[in-house]
Amino acid sequence: MKCPTCKRPIAWTDDFPQRPFCSERCRLVDFGAWVSGVHAIPGEPLEDDSSDRDLQPGSPDRSQTDA
Repeated sequence: MKCPTCKRPIAWTDDFPQRPFCSERCRLVDFGAWVSGVHAIPGEPLEDDSSDRDLQPGSPDRSQTDA
């Protein structure tokens, strides 16, 4: 098997605890690519959730009620 990041050959053994990656560095490089959107699964864009727009900075929290 090859590391998905650097293509270094690895074995699926305890010698490579970060498998399928060869190292912690390669695992973090791959994770960073997912977080930044480089690795993305194509699909339809999601619609905006109107509840997110209601919680702008400085607006009252919905969970608090006026008493």
